[in-house]
Amino acid sequence: MLKYFCLLMSSILFLFGPYVYANADIAAGKTKSAVCGACHGTDGNGIEALPMQPRLAGQHAEYSEKQLHDFKSASRKNAIMAPMAAALSDADITNIAAYYASLKGTTGTSSPKYAETGAKIYRAGDAGTGLAACMACHGPTGKGNPAAKYPNLSGQFAEYTAAQLKAFKSESRTNDPNKIMQSIASRMTNEEIMAVADYIEGLH
Repeated sequence: MLKYFCLLMSSILFLFGPYVYANADIAAGKTKSAVCGACHGTDGNGIEALPMQPRLAGQHAEYSEKQLHDFKSASRKNAIMAPMAAALSDADITNIAAYYASLKGTTGTSSPKYAETGAKIYRAGDAGTGLAACMACHGPTGKGNPAAKYPNLSGQFAEYTAAQLKAFKSESRTNDPNKIMQSIASRMTNEEIMAVADYIEGLH
């Protein structure tokens, strides 16, 4: 049922097309995001030594904007991001989100250890446990859906993705619309989480 909900929402929102960031100032976003490079890399592609901090380059502006607002309002809790977001105006958030969306993302690699299990979960889910396929919302190459605010997952650090899935599973992260990710993660074992997260890092 959840799989069909994701597909329906993606289809409906696709008809409206992505939000237009006509008022975004990418140059201002670049300037304002200078401090972000310490954790997310100067080109937004993350820092290999800090895989718990996400790659932001190529992320949909709609998704990044929502996350920054959620950090600011504390509907998504993070000790590092809360004070960073608190200092941002609405215009700053729009500009930063648009800037990262304008950057080209890179792709990591997947481990052969998790290839089969990760691919199965991502592409087919598990009918036995009611686990929806990840690609129902995030697409076959992990590019997501900007209008629906489903993030681009392609190439994301496995450690970061796994941490977020575990946070949804434990309900320590609850800012997903309609509890979609909480419902999905609750059906996953930790081994399945690691497998799909590893698979996603090499997805493109």
